[in-house]
Amino acid sequence: MSKTRQMTLVGFLQAQNCSNYVGSWRHPGSATDFLGVEYYQRIARSLEHGKFHMCFFDDRLAMPDILGDSHIEAVRNGVRVVKMDPCTILTCMGMATKNLGLGSTYSTTYYEPFHVARVFATLDLMVGGRAAWNVVTSLNSSEAHNFGEAEHPEHDLRYDKADEFMEVVLGHWDSWEDDALVVDKDSGLFAHAEKVHKLGHQGRWFRSKGPFTVPRSPQGRPVIIQAGQSGRGRDFAARWGELVFCVYSSVEMGRKQYKAFKDQLAAYGRDPDSVRVCPATYIIVGETQSMAEDKRALIDKMAKPIDALALLSEALNFDFASKPMDQPFTDEELKNISGLRGILDRVILLSGNKNPSLGDFVKYSKRGTIGEHPCFCGNAKQVADQLEEWFNNCCDGFVFAATELPGTYEDITRYVVPELQRRGLHHKDYKGPTLRDNLDLPKAEIGDWRLKS
Repeated sequence: MSKTRQMTLVGFLQAQNCSNYVGSWRHPGSATDFLGVEYYQRIARSLEHGKFHMCFFDDRLAMPDILGDSHIEAVRNGVRVVKMDPCTILTCMGMATKNLGLGSTYSTTYYEPFHVARVFATLDLMVGGRAAWNVVTSLNSSEAHNFGEAEHPEHDLRYDKADEFMEVVLGHWDSWEDDALVVDKDSGLFAHAEKVHKLGHQGRWFRSKGPFTVPRSPQGRPVIIQAGQSGRGRDFAARWGELVFCVYSSVEMGRKQYKAFKDQLAAYGRDPDSVRVCPATYIIVGETQSMAEDKRALIDKMAKPIDALALLSEALNFDFASKPMDQPFTDEELKNISGLRGILDRVILLSGNKNPSLGDFVKYSKRGTIGEHPCFCGNAKQVADQLEEWFNNCCDGFVFAATELPGTYEDITRYVVPELQRRGLHHKDYKGPTLRDNLDLPKAEIGDWRLKS
């Protein structure tokens, strides 16, 4: 940890036609060349100009097609229906940058550990030690069906499987010792064979022999990102996460959850200061408060009711067209929700209803609108004031979601970053070539992820 505490800044991206705010593609200022490399490289260059620590791609393995058991309205309205492979795009973004961290979501439910280990180890080498893996357990039955499965596994069982998945991936990343590779043409020695190890994992869900086929990167291995919001998800994040994304509805709620999570880290024997906690936020900034408010009024108009209904159906693995909006969920229906249970927990908390209705989910989740996350709106000083208040009370940095692309990140870089730097809250330059350098994390050592007995 550096002596002066500074914010970790992350750009929240999607490998698709919009940001996580679906209405962003409808914004008159948003670029439409999202199927081409230059679109993502422009964003990457803008984020690096603002000295963001990293960009991060969320991902799903199916388009939103649970609402009414159909994809038609989602496609017609552009509700996150384009979903390209983010690691391919990150490689392209890495070629356009030198210091920006590059993170992506990959599922522990529908991929194999060896495959994930190789994808991210290769990415980490290709970008000089700047890669990060966001570990997710996937959301819904549509993803299961795309991978030939009859149904989506139960929520806590997915996390149990993910724990073993992590052991396999990290075990493979430990296969090569740092000095195993020699490449000595004169002696003919390519690598020390005794420094490349088999894994030999045999567990409940996975068997994987090894040795792994990719040597270690300059940062040792990719950074682990986690964003679990349910009780089981937060426990998983406390065990494995190095950079943790979260959703706080207010400073007060954030303060309580931040402390509770840091206590969980300590209970696992981990240094609470070594894990960055970053809530998702929207930033709308202008030269004046009035200009920022005008921007927000336009952005608010971009959202449609279909956005919320399609996204809630996707996230909760429940068809929001299947019952009246004012009819409460039964205990059995709530028990069977297998998607993002963090949304369920938040809606119950905010609504005060232990059996919320569909309308409660729309109202209190604010899915599909910029109200889903805190929105800091105003001139540079006003936005920086709000960020500083949160930073001093309930977080270590922020994941900034965009309302137009690439304009949101250009505005943050132009207006907000200089004000944060002036206050000493954001670094003026990168500390080193790797993501771990810039997150003030030491190079990953073999076996350092194992819990101390």
